[in-house]
This record gives sequence, structure tokens and C-alpha cells, in this order.
Amino acid sequence: MSTAKKTMLLTGASRGIGHATVGFFSERDWEIITCSRDAPPAECRRDPNWSHHITADLTDSDSLDHFIVEANELLGDRPLHALVNNAGWSPKTPFKERLGCLNGDLDEWRRVFELNFFAPLRLARGFAAALHRGNGAIVNITSIAGHFIHPFAGSAYSTSKAALSSLTREMANEFAELGVRVNAVAPGEIETAMLSPEYEMLIPRIPLNRLGTPRDVASTIHYLCSDDSAYVTGTEIFVTGGQHMF
Repeated sequence: MSTAKKTMLLTGASRGIGHATVGFFSERDWEIITCSRDAPPAECRRDPNWSHHITADLTDSDSLDHFIVEANELLGDRPLHALVNNAGWSPKTPFKERLGCLNGDLDEWRRVFELNFFAPLRLARGFAAALHRGNGAIVNITSIAGHFIHPFAGSAYSTSKAALSSLTREMANEFAELGVRVNAVAPGEIETAMLSPEYEMLIPRIPLNRLGTPRDVASTIHYLCSDDSAYVTGTEIFVTGGQHMF
């Protein structure tokens, strides 16, 4: 790993927003460490700035701890400039029914909160020293569903993202003592391979009259990790095309 480049660590890197974010940062010559349950696509492994990928299941405590240890060993005494908590999960029934308070299995609720809420907290703690060395930034990926009832996102996902929004504010307050900024990005309807066709029905609710792209989110994440946002902390930016206004 080069000592001259800035270094970013991102979870949930194998597809969608995470995959786009890796590409966006790489274009700006950041060195990148990633984590996901799946191996990244072959074309990503050819990216010279994608320096290391660690396969880990962040819902499993031992796997998460191993990831923190391995990534910190990789960093050594070098700084970490950005931690992007992108990994998330929204379970659905086989019929893509919204899992709510009455029909959602409680074990599934716990798994959702382990990944969407507790993993970002544990990762922030685990990389606090490295982030302090880099006067770095943490960006938590929340969701429009954490602020409004969503027709497809289940209650476990929505409440876990609402909790992550609140955690972002608390972390911003406490991590400021380390010189680390903490912000969140709340995407709306983003066009990825995971997006179901029924999401098209939501476009009339979006003032910009289109679905977002992963790059729309990636560019906002980069802004919050860059020196351009040096006086921004405790903020959640909606990347929704205006959908959150209604």
C-alpha cells in the first residue's frame, strides 16, 4: 500500500452502490480496502487502486472481528482517511411481501440490526485509531425508508436505518474529539441490479422524475470523505431526487 494516497475502507463492495463507490474513489486515486460476503467482480480485481479485499460476514461476530484485525494489520501504522459503512440487508418473503411488525420473524429482525446498525458501530470503534491518524471521515449509508413509511422496505430494515441515522449524530459528537467527521447518505430509489420492476411505480413521486444511479450516491459519499466537506459533520444528505420532500 502506498503512503502517499488516501485510503478508504468500504463494506458491501461487491455490487450496486458499493461497487460504484469503489470505482468513483479509484478514479480519484484513492487506495481502497473492501469487505463483502461475496468476492468482487473480476474486473474490479484488475483495478490497481483496489489494494485488498477481505471476505467476511458482518452479521457474524467472529467474522466481523477477524475483518477488523486483518484490515488493521494491513494498515499498520498508516492512517485511514474514510470508512464507508455501506453493507445492508432488507429481507423479503418469497413473494417479495413487505416484512412488517406483525409478520416479520424476530430472528430476521436481529440479523438486520446486526448488519445495518451494530456492524457500523463496531467498525467505527475498530478503526477509530486509524481514522484518528488520518483525520478521517465516516459515512453511514442510511435510507429514505428510515424517515418515511416505504411501500417495499420492511419494518426491520426501516427502523434499523432510522437507528443508524440517530447513531450518526451521536458518533459525530463523540468522534469529533478524535478529529473524525461522521455523516450519512440517505439514498432513495437507486437503479441497481437488486431493484425490482415494481419500483418503477414510485417514479411519479420523485420530483426529478427518474430513478437515481449508484454514481449519484457514490459522488455524495466522496464529497463527505473529501476536504471539500471539512466543516461538515453530523449531517445526513438525502440523495432521493427530491422524493423525501413529500
